[in-house]
Amino acid sequence: MHAQSRKPVRSWLIFVSLAAWGLFLVSCVTVERAVVTPPQIAGAKFVGSKQCAQCHSDITDHFTTASHAKLVASGAGAQDTGCENCHGPGSLHVKAGGGAGTIVNPKKSPETCFQCHLDKRGQFSLPHSHPVLAGRVSCSDCHDPHAGSVIRGKGATDLASENETCTRCHTAQKGPFVFEHNAMREGCTSCHNPHGTVNARMLVARDANLCLRCHLETQTAAGQIMAGGGTAEDHASRLMNGTCWSVGCHEAPHGSNVNNHFRR
Repeated sequence: MHAQSRKPVRSWLIFVSLAAWGLFLVSCVTVERAVVTPPQIAGAKFVGSKQCAQCHSDITDHFTTASHAKLVASGAGAQDTGCENCHGPGSLHVKAGGGAGTIVNPKKSPETCFQCHLDKRGQFSLPHSHPVLAGRVSCSDCHDPHAGSVIRGKGATDLASENETCTRCHTAQKGPFVFEHNAMREGCTSCHNPHGTVNARMLVARDANLCLRCHLETQTAAGQIMAGGGTAEDHASRLMNGTCWSVGCHEAPHGSNVNNHFRR
């Protein structure tokens, strides 16, 4: 009887434990703001974004549209600290009337960004990447954390603005071209990972494998690699000579003014 009396109690404990765990999971996936630990500045305290707006209204006026506005700092006195999530507590900066050395400037170092975007630190450490870790490029050269969806231009979901961000530096790839590669309409990141890869030119796939992701025909005979769309030809012997853009075939993969095979 004693053993039987334990069963309802044990079942009740299991039910309560599962219910509590379920509520915990729901709270994690439904939170609207990401809780972060902001960078620290010795001797400084949080003052709130309203103080920042006194001098930086040109930035704070648009900050509510930014995806980074969803960040919130944890800890006592950290309420309404949208700016200080990335720039650190601002009391010393306010007291000094501004100036370098009293506030964190993420443009000078990517470490502030890496506090949340840790995976990007790993990508920038790969053999082929933009020289962010070397200090020759900053995250803010491509991203605007103060407005919209981070990517400079009209927003992260706008492919035109994505290309505009890249071609501000990579002007030769911008065009316009007489014969345009459709991949450019899909965005530079359809072929490149701007944070870094193990492949040359920050390509997302190695050698001809990159091109064959789109240009490989599904119906091929044994030993053949058919590529070329409506005028598909066997490329098996050609691919042995090198990449699609380095064997005198398609040297201008971004677009050509010569012919529709993207030759120079």
